[in-house]
Amino acid sequence: MTNRKIALGCDHGGFELKNEIIAHLKECGVEYKDFGTYSSDSCDYPDYAEKACSAVVSGEYDLAILVCGTGIGISMAANKIKGIRAACCSDTFSARFTRLHNDANALCMGGRVVGAGLACDMVDLFINTDFEGGRHQGRIDKVMALENK
Repeated sequence: MTNRKIALGCDHGGFELKNEIIAHLKECGVEYKDFGTYSSDSCDYPDYAEKACSAVVSGEYDLAILVCGTGIGISMAANKIKGIRAACCSDTFSARFTRLHNDANALCMGGRVVGAGLACDMVDLFINTDFEGGRHQGRIDKVMALENK
């Protein structure tokens, strides 16, 4: 398993799945920090996307795993944070290739879309896959340049 440090965040719609992911990370010995939310009470996903992703951008954590009801809202919020490349995934192929080809640094999932087993498989692939670089680097550079327009 990886030695990467993981920042976690969710809203109420992702609370249960985030807790399943935390249990899995603990079992695998992966270092993480839970940036909330800490209950199933209604809350706003941008607040938790910002907390977890800011920890990644600062370099304190290597990758973020974010969960809301669909994964879409929290991925949209995460992608507004300069330096974040968030991908909303609901299958293992996408979770692996978003690291391999897109150098994503935030994996977003839907607590109402994927089950715990699939989510943990996606987490494993995401955090254990390195960016391939090469022909993909120029594309990532272009994506990141869009932040400055």
